[in-house]
Amino acid sequence: MADEGSRARPLDGARRLSLLDVCSGAGGLALGLEQAGFDPVMLIDNLPVACETLRLNRPWWDICEVDLVEFDPVDAKQVYDVDLLSAGLPRVRASAAVNRPAGNSDEITLIRATIMLMHAVQPRALLIENMAKLIEDDEHRDIRDFVEEELDHLGYRGRWFVMNAADYRVPQDRRQGIFVAMKGDGIDAFEEPARVLEPPITVGDALRASMASRGWAQADEWADYANRLAPTLVGGSWNRGGGDLGPTGTKNAWARMGVNGGSLADELPGPEYRWRPDLVRSELIRLTVDQTAHLQGFPSDWKFAGGKTARYRQVGNASPPPVARALGEALRKVLL
Repeated sequence: MADEGSRARPLDGARRLSLLDVCSGAGGLALGLEQAGFDPVMLIDNLPVACETLRLNRPWWDICEVDLVEFDPVDAKQVYDVDLLSAGLPRVRASAAVNRPAGNSDEITLIRATIMLMHAVQPRALLIENMAKLIEDDEHRDIRDFVEEELDHLGYRGRWFVMNAADYRVPQDRRQGIFVAMKGDGIDAFEEPARVLEPPITVGDALRASMASRGWAQADEWADYANRLAPTLVGGSWNRGGGDLGPTGTKNAWARMGVNGGSLADELPGPEYRWRPDLVRSELIRLTVDQTAHLQGFPSDWKFAGGKTARYRQVGNASPPPVARALGEALRKVLL
C-alpha cells in the first residue's frame, strides 16, 4: 500500500472546494477529502484528545472543540454556503433505533443535529458516513426516512449506498454506509466511486515492512501467513476498558493470522522474538497502534494524541482516508 504522506495534495493548482467537517474524530474523513481537493473551513468534535490529534497534524485547521448539538453557526460565519458538509458519525447501534429518529441515544442525536445544521449552513452537498446496517436494515428505516424528509424540505435529494474499504486499497474488510445529498438535481450527476481494479492488499502485505524494521527474522514468514484482509477494526466505547481489536469473533479472525487481538503492543518485534502460530492466543504477536492506523489507510506521518488506548480508540473509530478521498473525487466532479 503506497504511503504518499498526509500532505499529498494531488490537485495543486486546481480550484479547491470548501468543507465543514463535523464529528471529525482523528480526521480520517477530512484528510481524505483534503487529498481530493477540499479545504476545511472548520472541523467540529467534542473529544479533547481528538481535537489535539487534529491540531497536531494540521495546526492551520480551525478546530472547534464543542458538542455538535451545542454548536451555533451564528458564531462561525465561515461555515455558511460551503461546498460540502461532511459527517463521520458514531455508529448507530441496533438498540439506538427506537423506531423513531427522536430517540435520545447519542448516535441518533448526532444524526438529527447534522440534519438540523443543514438548515442553517445550506451547503451544496452533504456526505454522511456510518455503518452499512444503517442503510441495509429495516430497523433503521425511520432514521433514513427522517433524513430524506428533512432534506427534501430544503430542496436536497440524496442516495444511500454501501462501500467496502478493501475496494479502495485499504487492507481491511470494512463495509461503510454512505449517504450523499445534493441540491436540486445534482445527485443525478453523481456517480459512486469506482472500485480499484487491483487485488486487495492483505494484512501481511501492509505490515511486512514494519514487522521487519527492527530485525525480526520471521517477518516474511508471518506476512505470508497473514495473507488475508483484516477484519473491521473497532475502536469501541470511550467508557469501556483497555484497547483490543474487537469482539470475540474478530479476535478469532486475528488469531487465524497469528495475531493476538486481545491487546496492543508497545513496540515492534525485535530479533529475539520467536513467533509460533500454534501457540495459545495470548502468546501470538500483537500489533502496535501505528500498525492499526496503517490498516485504516492513514499515512505514516499522521500522528495520534493521547495514551495507547486513546490513540487506538481514535484509529478504530475513524473513517479510512482512502475511501474519503474516493468519495471526495466523485463529489468534486459534480461540484466543479
